Amino acid sequence: MRTLISTAFISLDGVMEAPGGEPGYRNSGWTFKDVEFLPEAYAIKGQEQKEATAMLMGRVSYEVFSPVWPDMTEFARYKAMPKYIVSTTLTENDLVTNWGETTILRSLDEVAALKETEGGPIIVHGSAALNQSLSDAGLIDRYHLLVFPLLLGAGKRLFSATDKDTQKLKLIKHQVYANGLQKSVFDVVR
Repeated sequence: MRTLISTAFISLDGVMEAPGGEPGYRNSGWTFKDVEFLPEAYAIKGQEQKEATAMLMGRVSYEVFSPVWPDMTEFARYKAMPKYIVSTTLTENDLVTNWGETTILRSLDEVAALKETEGGPIIVHGSAALNQSLSDAGLIDRYHLLVFPLLLGAGKRLFSATDKDTQKLKLIKHQVYANGLQKSVFDVVR
C-alpha cells in the first residue's frame, strides 16, 4: 500500500490558506511577509520531491499550481511525476498540457484505490478541503508540517472541525529553526 503524505505550511492556529501570495485572502503571502527566510527550514520540500512518486491535489490547488509550477525549475521533479486531481467538476479539457501525466479522480474511493496500487509515496500539496476529507476518511498516513509562528485567525484550515473519534499521531521528526519555524513530521497511528 502506498503512503499518502499531507504536506503543508500552516500557522500556529492551523490556517493554511494562501501561503504563497494567492489572491483573495486577507493575509495572503504570510509565509514570506512576516517570517525571516532560512533555507534550512525548507529543506524538507526538496526531500519530498525526491521521495514522492505521485502528487495528489484538489481542483482549486490544481488551478493555482498548474499555470506556474510546470515551468519552475525548483519543481522539476513534480513535472515528471504522475498527478492526480480529485474533482467532481474538472474535465480533461481543463487540464494543462505541459505538466505531464494527469488523472482526474472523482471520489475518495478512487483515492483509496490509488493507495492500493504499486508505487511509492503520494504527496498532497495545498488542497484544504481535500486534506480535511482525506483525514476524516482515514486516508492520510503522514503529515509534513512547517508551522509558522503566526496566528492568522480566519482562513482555510488544514484540519476539519468534524466531530470524530480521536486520531492519534506519532511525532517522528521535529526541528525548530532560528526564525521560529517548526518542522514536525507525524505518522498517523492506526
